[in-house]
Amino acid sequence: MKRFLLLLLVPALTHAQLAPPVMSDKAKKIHAAALTIDTHADVPINMMKPGFDVAVEHDFEKDRSQIDFPRMIRGGMDGMFFAVYLGQGKRTEEANAEAKKKALAIFDKIHEAVKANPQTAGLATTSKDAYRLQKEGKRAVFIGMENGWPVGKDLANLKLYYDLGLRYITLSHSLNNDICDSSTDGDGPEFNGLSAFGEQVVKEMNRLGIMVDISHVSDSTFYDVIKLTKAPVIASHSSCRALCDVPRNMTDDMIKTLAQNGGVIQINFVPGFVKKPSEPHEMSLKALRLKIRQTDLSDADKKALRDEMKAINEKYKSDMPTVQDAVNHIEHVIKLTSVDHVGIGMDMDGGGEVIGLQDVSQIGAITEELVKRGYSAKDIEKIWGGNIMRVLDQVEKAAGNI
Repeated sequence: MKRFLLLLLVPALTHAQLAPPVMSDKAKKIHAAALTIDTHADVPINMMKPGFDVAVEHDFEKDRSQIDFPRMIRGGMDGMFFAVYLGQGKRTEEANAEAKKKALAIFDKIHEAVKANPQTAGLATTSKDAYRLQKEGKRAVFIGMENGWPVGKDLANLKLYYDLGLRYITLSHSLNNDICDSSTDGDGPEFNGLSAFGEQVVKEMNRLGIMVDISHVSDSTFYDVIKLTKAPVIASHSSCRALCDVPRNMTDDMIKTLAQNGGVIQINFVPGFVKKPSEPHEMSLKALRLKIRQTDLSDADKKALRDEMKAINEKYKSDMPTVQDAVNHIEHVIKLTSVDHVGIGMDMDGGGEVIGLQDVSQIGAITEELVKRGYSAKDIEKIWGGNIMRVLDQVEKAAGNI
């Protein structure tokens, strides 16, 4: 009966699809051939909500969701790092235990979704997995952790999460934690970089083969990580401060230093990190972002938030960045370093959206823009997936030598 009801819904869902991007034949060919990987997808936030099925196509206009397997297929998105995200809470023993419990529930949900859809997706932990799944016509589901809070103060948790498929940890989120200082904690720095425990975390991540992710961390934390790490590091969803002056973005010196380390910055498509919004716009969005991330919203709450978001976007339409603005960040990194140190981590389902790219079905717009700017198929393949897969390989190799 459930399958029959879903079939009845197909025409409505098809009708609600966002318009596909206009692509040249050249761009279509490059896009189809490239391994397309996005390093930061917040779809587990939706997956943890009752009734959300990642295997069923959803409607961005109706529920603001941006990622599911059907739209990944339609957009030509070969793989994404699904984020085990928890906003920072109290740092007590009890709160840490609860964070671990919640993180494990998210891991379980991701594993369940992959197991329930063996013809569509597979769990990936290596570059070989990603290329194999691409060849099989399946989506590669990698796992990253946004915020190291669920590590608690127990290094053994790193091995536990690694064994569940975890391949990167964003050391902090918007507040300081026991590992390091965040770039956006209102109380300022606590450790002036990594804590003593944070140093142990980085060393153990290196030993296991988990990529160290410096998105969200303070500048001093970044430089501490670079001094300590024995493997390349990543910024899974950050952009360039030179183009958008906010603490969440990386300075030119940080980007150059990251490149010297062999790492990669994956450009974030959250509007406020691509193009700095006006002050009134930013104030309007701040509270809304926190509300949207809640997992216990009623249907009425969701509708009210969608209406509020639409009204804000309409009011400040001139603030909204475009695909071209986002690609400017990619190009800025290339000019600073080379095409070997930049990739894509759009932060969809976590706020990532620009004009011309509202959900994962429209990612061809990025390829089209890169083709227009004269980038070769080889360059575009590096940007889309080659660079991050190289770093994943290098981190794995380094772990074997530690």
